[in-house]
Amino acid sequence: MWTDVVDLRDFYASVLGQVARRMIRRRMRILWPDVTGQSVLGIGYATPYLNSFRSNAERVLAVMPAGQGVLRWPPDEPGLTALVDECELPFPDLSIDRVLLVHALECSEQARPLMREVWRILSASGRLLVVVPNRSGVWARFEHTPFGHGLPHTPGQLSRLLRDNLFTPIESHRALFVPPIHSRMLLGSAPAWEKIGERAFKTFSGVVMTEAVKQIYAAGTTPSSNQRRRYLPVPGQTPTPRRDNNTG
Repeated sequence: MWTDVVDLRDFYASVLGQVARRMIRRRMRILWPDVTGQSVLGIGYATPYLNSFRSNAERVLAVMPAGQGVLRWPPDEPGLTALVDECELPFPDLSIDRVLLVHALECSEQARPLMREVWRILSASGRLLVVVPNRSGVWARFEHTPFGHGLPHTPGQLSRLLRDNLFTPIESHRALFVPPIHSRMLLGSAPAWEKIGERAFKTFSGVVMTEAVKQIYAAGTTPSSNQRRRYLPVPGQTPTPRRDNNTG
């Protein structure tokens, strides 16, 4: 079930939400330090994390599923957001270089169609970064944050879900080790919690983050007999015409 976009906005406007955003965004920027000249798309409620990519990306866009709702972003500039059906993303094949899923996969009741749409629009050399609540973490147990809603995942579960939908996981990371408690003293020490957590208790992070690339060829994907067979060319290659054996 989707978390309402207004509740997400209010969470990220709080002190606890701002700390969560900083800790998660720090890890994102380590994974994606340079997106110069690339297109970046956020799916779900990714806008708190997209601002840091706008300075060097060619374009940055955000789409929010209809079940979640949509808010204008950026607030004082021409809008870069759209309300979409997560199973029919309004982008051409191979058109996006980086896709960021936040507050999306764990909430969607149609995870497989969503992931197939992400596969379709992602370029052949593109990267996908999925952020989901950690099933073993403390944040998944508190409903006053959006990380306490939806279906949390372990790194292994997220990796299997990606592989089942034609993605190859590269590596998993963790973030958000500070407890979800409204204490300014505790939240002020969040950077120290991150350093200690990464070394000593990775299992209990608030979120799991997995980066993946798309599989161009996948074994066992046979189209049904009543469907027209379609091919997706690899960019940069010119298809070779098929020769008819019956012609001279």
